[in-house]
Amino acid sequence: ELVRAHRSTMVFVNSRRLAERIAGAINETADEDLARPHHGSLSKDARIEVEDALKQGQLRAIVATSSLELGIDMGAVDLVIQIEAPNSVASGLQRIGRAGHSVGMPSRGIIYPKYRGDLLASAAVTERMLAGRVEAQRYLRNPLDVLAQQVVAMVAMEDWHVDTLFSAVRGAATFRDLPRTSFDEVLNLISGRYPADEFAGLRPRITWDRLSGMLSARRGAQRTAILNAGTIPDRGLYGVFLASGESGGRRVGELDEEMVYELQVSDVFRLGASTWRVIEINRDQVLVEPAPGEPGKMPFWRGDGLGRSVEFGRAIGALTRRIAALEAGEGGDFLGTEHLLEADAAQILIDYVHDQREATVQVPTDRDIVIEAFTDEVGDWRVVLMSPFGARVHAPWAMCVAASLRERWAEVDVVWTDDGIVFRLPEVSETPAADWFLPPVDALEEATIKAVSETSMYAARFRENAARALLLPRRQPTRRVPLWLQRRKAADLLGVASRFPQFPILLETYRECLQDIFDLPGLTDILRGIDDRRIRVHTVQTDAPSPFAQSVLFDFTAGFIYETDTPLAERRAQALALDHAQLRELLGGANYRELLEPDALDAVAARRQRLDAHLRCADDVHDLLLALGDLDRDELQLRLEAAHAGTGELDDWLAELSASRRICELRVAGRPCYAAAEDAARYRDATGAVLPLGLPTALLEPVADATRDLVSRFARTRGAFRIEALTARLGIPESTARAMLETLAADGRVLEGEFTPGASGREWIDAEVLRIVRRQSLASWRKQIEPVEPEQLARFVADWQQLPRRRRGLDGLLDAVEQLQGTPLMASTLETEVLPARVADYRPAMLDELMVAGEVVWRGLASSGPTDGRIALYLTDQYPLLGTPAAAPESDAAQRLLALFAERGALGFDEVHAAIGGMAAELAELLWDLVWT
Repeated sequence: ELVRAHRSTMVFVNSRRLAERIAGAINETADEDLARPHHGSLSKDARIEVEDALKQGQLRAIVATSSLELGIDMGAVDLVIQIEAPNSVASGLQRIGRAGHSVGMPSRGIIYPKYRGDLLASAAVTERMLAGRVEAQRYLRNPLDVLAQQVVAMVAMEDWHVDTLFSAVRGAATFRDLPRTSFDEVLNLISGRYPADEFAGLRPRITWDRLSGMLSARRGAQRTAILNAGTIPDRGLYGVFLASGESGGRRVGELDEEMVYELQVSDVFRLGASTWRVIEINRDQVLVEPAPGEPGKMPFWRGDGLGRSVEFGRAIGALTRRIAALEAGEGGDFLGTEHLLEADAAQILIDYVHDQREATVQVPTDRDIVIEAFTDEVGDWRVVLMSPFGARVHAPWAMCVAASLRERWAEVDVVWTDDGIVFRLPEVSETPAADWFLPPVDALEEATIKAVSETSMYAARFRENAARALLLPRRQPTRRVPLWLQRRKAADLLGVASRFPQFPILLETYRECLQDIFDLPGLTDILRGIDDRRIRVHTVQTDAPSPFAQSVLFDFTAGFIYETDTPLAERRAQALALDHAQLRELLGGANYRELLEPDALDAVAARRQRLDAHLRCADDVHDLLLALGDLDRDELQLRLEAAHAGTGELDDWLAELSASRRICELRVAGRPCYAAAEDAARYRDATGAVLPLGLPTALLEPVADATRDLVSRFARTRGAFRIEALTARLGIPESTARAMLETLAADGRVLEGEFTPGASGREWIDAEVLRIVRRQSLASWRKQIEPVEPEQLARFVADWQQLPRRRRGLDGLLDAVEQLQGTPLMASTLETEVLPARVADYRPAMLDELMVAGEVVWRGLASSGPTDGRIALYLTDQYPLLGTPAAAPESDAAQRLLALFAERGALGFDEVHAAIGGMAAELAELLWDLVWT
């Protein structure tokens, strides 16, 4: 409606994928082409075509990323629509300023937030845009990779004296403070003076005459500098080109390498508001043809975002603090007057902040940081540090804390966003403390340097910097270098360079991480503010994620989306490591049967039941009853036998405990058993058990929540169980048992789902038990994907084919055929070696019977001499799925023969001979030719 109500509209988004989606959605809703996308992954010609169409009034709307944020005027644009809050105040002004480019005309824009947290950022950025409070800008300081590239380019054009060149370089503001030592190290790098011979694979680009001080270019330096000019990193993108026609070879755009891996020939995808069918995928290109009107996959691209600035984050925090201070029912008129929110949007924002205040009492603001801790379904601690200060602050903060935590617990996962940091602590049993997540400010820089060097981000930045410095250049401008190959070469270089702390690209990578990507001064100021109480830290423990925490947690779950191309055991291990608390709503319940290892479940259940209790005295018996609850004599004897004790000793211990009133004999659910005296009143109140006389009065007082106590203990002392087992054990109604379990589930102490492999129906399990079983299952699945010796493979194959324990009968033969389907087998050995090895009572008549009954078919694969060949067996109903279509015969005689079978079905040889005619020997040869083809 907005697009049609204006002559020309620009829609800005923050990602290329969203640009494609929004443009497609607008056109689909309007049932006409109103909008086209514009982003950096479209070809230059395609972008110019879209720009011209908008300027000439042929296109009503354009959906763009930052590709149109700066640059030439786009003509008479009436309205700008921003989807999602812009990344900065400056970006918002640039985008909204595209509208109304005439003298005296205001710029009109509308911001559409994507979720409630985005509404908060949108309100904050709007107020700062109106006030003109743009973030402070800074330029790069001493980027050594750019220096290397520029020096090669300058020397390629003319010879330079080293001192003159240094003065020229220092004349640029970016290099105003460049130390001479760093300059000389860069010259050493590009002139071939390396700190070790492991760098011999690198090629020098210039010659440095140290006597005269002159720098001159080596052969190929100019070409290398031209082909690799610029600072945009090579992401290994595939070019998309038209395959044929008048425009054959014309570039359409480019796709992310990972997107291309998911494409196959004949797939259709969207790019530039058009759909394209894949004709061919080669080493460098995706060749396509137009596929108008057909639905297609939406493309995606991997990208990096620096995140919001601390300055913008403080503005968001200040707005949050102001909203949180509103009393219930107070309108918050300033949201309309100062932030230009519509009434409904203002109320949504107020409700959002107040919902957070209700969940955590204190909300994250520019003066308050909230650390929220809760446990997920499998009992792992999840900690969300919520602050508005942005990812540039949160990234080094998260890395330092995670490194510190990993010194105590090996397994720590962390994800950061503009709105906070998520920590997953699967090995931590104690309640997380606030000081775990507050790194000491005095050691911040050193800790960050150490932590960042161990991240994949550091390796990626080193790769990009090395390419920018012409250490890993492209050789052909039209040939892409696969990303995996770039990574491998860069990893080899990093492995060597890391031993030399003064290596320029190593230093540049640290500089880029610490200055350009991270905001260490901002983080330092925040941590000092915490120390001197300018910023307060609040800790809260919740049962479920608060509203602010949910948006941060979503990114944690999204991190697993591309982790499926792995062996089955590894996929199971990874599935166990997923964030089940976040996926619960999507999955609709817990189903662990395919994820949990049966042996692990049995082993944990046995330990929980203390089957290896090793009872040595009466005290051990009493402790066992306190831990497990009621046990009958046989159950006690079972644990006694594990300690190799005699029956008489158990009787003596029971008599001793009974005489001292430390235990008592009860009837629970109609069976005689023993219980610790401390539990006597609990059993009385929960099950109605009659207590013996003589128990201490102090142990007979009424017990609150007695039934829940017994149900909880039943759960934590077993593995997975059905509710029927609980009711049978305690003798309580199923409705009561279910009510108690649901109460415990609400507290996060038990879970309902499907846990036991091979079982059916719903089960329950204690959360801590599940956590332990999960960890052991992880270890088991990971062990299964370890490489094995060839001998183990041979034993496995034999066992898989059941050679040591042969089957019997027709059913056994069917099972053997099912395993052998499609396997090329020599016809001469099929009934003498292959099938008898698998079926103990095999007779040739058995296979004939299955074929006559239509259960099994066979197919010839290849002739092997005049009397033998390779054939394959199939179950009849599975042959259409497993068998490959046969090629059509070329000879007329073969076609007549096949037509005869198609018309009359199975025939004897004499019937075929009578119908076809000719020599019998020739007919037999023709039949065999058809068998093998």
